[in-house]
Amino acid sequence: MEYPLMVLEEKMKLKGRMALVGVAAGLSVVAGSAGLALAGGPAATAGKAPNAADTTQVRVLKTDAAVQIAQATIDAAEQGGHHVTVVIMDRSGQVRVSLHGDGAGPQTDESAKRKAFTAVSFGQPTTALAANAGGTNPSIRDLPGTLFLGGGIPITINGEIVAAIGVGGAPSGALDHQYAEAGLAATR
Repeated sequence: MEYPLMVLEEKMKLKGRMALVGVAAGLSVVAGSAGLALAGGPAATAGKAPNAADTTQVRVLKTDAAVQIAQATIDAAEQGGHHVTVVIMDRSGQVRVSLHGDGAGPQTDESAKRKAFTAVSFGQPTTALAANAGGTNPSIRDLPGTLFLGGGIPITINGEIVAAIGVGGAPSGALDHQYAEAGLAATR
């Protein structure tokens, strides 16, 4: 039996904004073609069946918490007179929430996503990473999908990185970072 990729997309109306909340579950076609399957599937019967020692648990920020953080960040930016987009990305690089604020430019979506990706990938705020991304030699700045401007911050629970926030749209990375911090602080 094949297990298709199942994607749940829910559109929510939040204070006049549209948020796209995505959750991916199941196996992709790539995993199936690589011979990976769930227990009981064709690939599992060909060899040793997986057991508990072959698995790991991964903490994921709940959707409600991600939406609250994103909304608090948008509110902080609006109080500062700026229009931003906020992306909350889980540890595996999946976008959990993307909230495009009223008046935010079209470039802010990609900026926020790349900042969240960079922060969750390296486990550090993008402001700290930017200091190491200079020079003319190849460096971490050359990795696809990264953006080394302020506004990306890892989200930790009990010392474990579970997600990251990325903010794009304020006139500087320092302001994006400030709004991300405000959004996180409002939900603690």
